[in-house]
Amino acid sequence: MNVLKAVSMPAPKRLRDLIREIRSSRTAADERAVVNRECATIRDSFRDQDNTYRCRNVAKLLYIHMLGYPAHFGQLECMKLIASPRFTDKRIGYLGAMLLLDERQDVHLLITNSLKNDLGHTTQYIQSLALCTLGAICSTEMSRDLAGEVEKMIKSSNAYIKKKAILCAFGIIRKVPDLMEMYIPATRSLLNEKNHGVLLTAVCLITEMSEKSPDTLHHFRKVSAQTANLVPQLVRILKHLIMAGYSPEHDVSGVSDPFLQVKILRLLRILGRNDAEASETMNDILAQVATNTDTSKNVGHAILYEIVLTIMGIQSEAGLRVLAVNILGRFLLNNDKNIRYVALNTLLRVVNADYNAVQRHRTTIVDCLRDPDISIRRRAIELSFALINHNNVRGMMKELLSFLETCDPEFKSDCCSNIVIAASKYSPNKRWHIDTVLKVLTTAGNYIKGDVVTIVIQLVSETSSLHAYSVQQLFRALRVHYTEQPLAQVAAWCIGEYGDLIHSHCLEDEEPLEVSEDEVISLLEKVLANNNSSVVTKEYSITALMKLSSRYTKSSQKLKQVLAQYGSSTNVELQQRSVEYSNLFGKYDHMRPALLEHMPLIEAHPHSLEDQFSEGQDEVNLLTDAVSRANAHNNATITPPAENGDILDILSNGVSQPHGPGAETSKSGGGGGTTDFLVDLLGDLTTDTPAAPTGTVLSPASNNNLIDGFMQSPAPTNNVMNGMSSLPPVTAFNKNGLLVEFLCQRSEAVQTVINMKATNSTPFPMTDFVFQAAVPKSFQLSLQSPSGNVIAPINSGSVTQVIQLNNPQKQAIRMRLKISYSHNGATVDEMGEVNTFPAELWQ
Repeated sequence: MNVLKAVSMPAPKRLRDLIREIRSSRTAADERAVVNRECATIRDSFRDQDNTYRCRNVAKLLYIHMLGYPAHFGQLECMKLIASPRFTDKRIGYLGAMLLLDERQDVHLLITNSLKNDLGHTTQYIQSLALCTLGAICSTEMSRDLAGEVEKMIKSSNAYIKKKAILCAFGIIRKVPDLMEMYIPATRSLLNEKNHGVLLTAVCLITEMSEKSPDTLHHFRKVSAQTANLVPQLVRILKHLIMAGYSPEHDVSGVSDPFLQVKILRLLRILGRNDAEASETMNDILAQVATNTDTSKNVGHAILYEIVLTIMGIQSEAGLRVLAVNILGRFLLNNDKNIRYVALNTLLRVVNADYNAVQRHRTTIVDCLRDPDISIRRRAIELSFALINHNNVRGMMKELLSFLETCDPEFKSDCCSNIVIAASKYSPNKRWHIDTVLKVLTTAGNYIKGDVVTIVIQLVSETSSLHAYSVQQLFRALRVHYTEQPLAQVAAWCIGEYGDLIHSHCLEDEEPLEVSEDEVISLLEKVLANNNSSVVTKEYSITALMKLSSRYTKSSQKLKQVLAQYGSSTNVELQQRSVEYSNLFGKYDHMRPALLEHMPLIEAHPHSLEDQFSEGQDEVNLLTDAVSRANAHNNATITPPAENGDILDILSNGVSQPHGPGAETSKSGGGGGTTDFLVDLLGDLTTDTPAAPTGTVLSPASNNNLIDGFMQSPAPTNNVMNGMSSLPPVTAFNKNGLLVEFLCQRSEAVQTVINMKATNSTPFPMTDFVFQAAVPKSFQLSLQSPSGNVIAPINSGSVTQVIQLNNPQKQAIRMRLKISYSHNGATVDEMGEVNTFPAELWQ
């Protein structure tokens, strides 16, 4: 009877039939019904002792799992298939294990023994299945149990198994980095293999090991009896790839094994970073690859892009860096918009490495401002601002103002802010500066940020020789663009302050402005009466009218009447201003002229427009970098501008902890924030950033740079460490193994030379080290380029930096510090104040 029952049972549905049925479902409900019926059938089949169709049922279950339906009940069936001696069963079983098993489930532990058995199987394909599965789902325990088996298989003579074993070791190292030492000896001979698959996987494994452990990276760089420097081996392989003849097995669009070339170039970049000897070894082959690679195909572009990253990531020669920038310049001429975007994005990152080379492609970059693709325009505008300097500011501003007229609204705000900042940094003369900012006011309209208004008012106020010219130009512009709020605010302030100069003859090449007092008053009334004028604009205008009452004595009664109209305004601020101003015409009329005298020179605006602009960007502040590059290009020290008088410009990222002797901790009080505390404590400090030698700039640690660490600066030639005076060293910072000391020397009556020395007592290196300082406004601070940005571990090396400090008033020296670095995979930012300098430095 049981035999008859078994014979009569129909065979389960085939996988292709299930796929066809699911795809023919018209609604999601129909699909769920089909899946639920099939899952019920599969469950019943699993309960049956007959395993004839287990492989087919698990295959269907995996398809259901890929559709997003639960299939966890098939895990044990996968284990049964893995234990089967048949290859077809093992194949489906291992595939199911990779898809359905994870570390959180107990059944995951049951597969370890099966994997160990199959790793020692005589059939290479079963060994391959076990290696692939282990690399995909290995847990910490599984990795430790089977790492030795994988290490043995790496030494196999079978290239197919060796390739799979290396990839499995790659996965194990990612899961358990402690097992890295087990595989280091096995990598010695891997680069001598002829099989490209083994070479490719070996390079990937060595790259992962070098990135995970600095000690392993040092091991691969050094030459000893146990190991050889990998760089010559990699150079030999790369040279063979570009010099060998046509090989159909590895050829891709006329390029020999581009995948292996790209991986080797990336490993060379890692090995050559901060290593002059390794960089010199690979310079020639990088030039050969760059010149021999076919650029007519996209695969050639991929290799050239990796070449650029490698050249900029090592201590390469100047000519090689120029070659890399020229490659990116050719990318800009490509018709493919993706290649143009990559070129702009990379130039934005490498502009610090060779500023002059990038400048040669300025015309092509500016042409990208007219590209129809918005992403390309965004990168082009950022790069254009980074290229502005004193020599090209006129031409670049002409192009950028033209772009501002036609650009998308989303660009206008940031673009006009950057133009104003760049104009203040590089303006050839004050008249050009004023004309430029006025053009921005009339072009950008209401997209201008509020800080721009303050900056323009400050500019006009401090340029006393052009007060008449400025107020006349603003009056002309306001007559046409009175609805644009930023322009109206600047014009109202200037007309109220310098309205008596609006009729004077300002410059010889400018025609005098023929306008009556009534026309000036009527224009301000028009701005006040405009329904689209903001409250702030109306406040500017009503104050300007009040100031004109002392400039236009004949029109004082008319002005009094205009001001009185707003005494009943629904806006409390306007009402208060109107009432108070009107009272000045009565009982306090004798005080009115004195109260409305010309304002003194406005102090610099304490807020940094660069900082506010950088909040909306995904890159580092381009203009700040461009300023540093231009100063480095001119080989001049940076003088802190007046508007950067706030310590918060560089020290606004957090609060430091106690820094040891000589350092004070800044903490925010319970009622106020850190910002308020810093303003109260050090509101009169000015900041400075290090100026680099020609063509080099220290990269900020906060930059997530694609070319990590390529802007290594050479050691300064004016190091004053030797021959330092007998003054005791000042401990500026001592925390978490980082010790920063100041060795001070008084070179002149008012000048102090401080040599900063940073050492690291921890077993791990400190990378991306950046030291910044700020002093009170009465001092002048100049930081020269540091000797490097990597502090070697266990006090085996140091980073030095020369600080020049002018103290004309001979005050006690105090200095606020900001230090940032990366240590053992974590980014550290610290701040503190030093006020324990020897009195001999200023007495």
